[in-house]
Amino acid sequence: MSELVKTRSEVLFLYDVTDANPNGDPIDENKPRIDEETGINIVTDVRLKRTIRDYLHDYKKKDVFIIETRDDNGNLRTKEDRLGDFKTPEDLLDKCIDIRLFGATTAVEGKSMVLTGPVQFKYGRSLHKVDLTYVKGTTVMPSKADRKQGTFTERYILPYSLIAFYGVVNENAAANQGIQLTEEDVLLMLEGIWNGTKNLMSCSKFGQVPRLLMQVIYKEGNFYIGELDKRLALISSKNDDKEIRDIADVKIDITGLAKALNDNKDKIEKIRLKVDGRIAFVKDGVDVMIDNALKNYSVKDLNF
Repeated sequence: MSELVKTRSEVLFLYDVTDANPNGDPIDENKPRIDEETGINIVTDVRLKRTIRDYLHDYKKKDVFIIETRDDNGNLRTKEDRLGDFKTPEDLLDKCIDIRLFGATTAVEGKSMVLTGPVQFKYGRSLHKVDLTYVKGTTVMPSKADRKQGTFTERYILPYSLIAFYGVVNENAAANQGIQLTEEDVLLMLEGIWNGTKNLMSCSKFGQVPRLLMQVIYKEGNFYIGELDKRLALISSKNDDKEIRDIADVKIDITGLAKALNDNKDKIEKIRLKVDGRIAFVKDGVDVMIDNALKNYSVKDLNF
């Protein structure tokens, strides 16, 4: 069995979308979620967790509790039906990786479960203002039998958005609730973040590319730096952030991140890292490879 998670760690993830909708709002015409005050694109933690769950289930063949399943007649199964697949709460925890990672709250007749997930993510936010674009088209097939021509289609997309997610792996939340969260679980989650994002090839999500994934693992329990996402800054070659259309139009200033890590260097055990080849970084006003910026730490490449 893989070793249990014993210390705190933080996760920082950057990915971008091109001509896509990273997270539509169902009560607002499925438009991409945008903070009206700042023009910043928002992606919920639920969307990221869905990406991870789908990847672990579809590609790694792991048991996942929160997933769409159907009965023999094609009807969607309820939570009560799904809970019936497991003998005890311990059986469910043992089998379902998403419960060990993210917890669950269910209350159905005769059965209930309330677990706070050891892994929690904030909402993802773009590092720049985005340009909401309305796209209209046509279909060749009519929507009704008596129609003689196709119908119009319409959707909202973002020409570009570079999004930062931040999360914490809390060893105490696992231990205090009897959740046997393992290092293997966390590594599979990281793989789900990267490859799950890359493999979202639906009509609304195709065009997503993972750019940076970092896990900072600490030596001590209870300690973590916090807000790693807010220690990044975006430098754009465009006059207006809404004109950004590609990762080549920006550089990521990691000066604040590097300082925060350096100030707490004695508390860091190691850093796990995966970087896309097209993302560029700046530190103290100078172009830098992130590997060089982290050369004073024990850095382990994520190989997936």
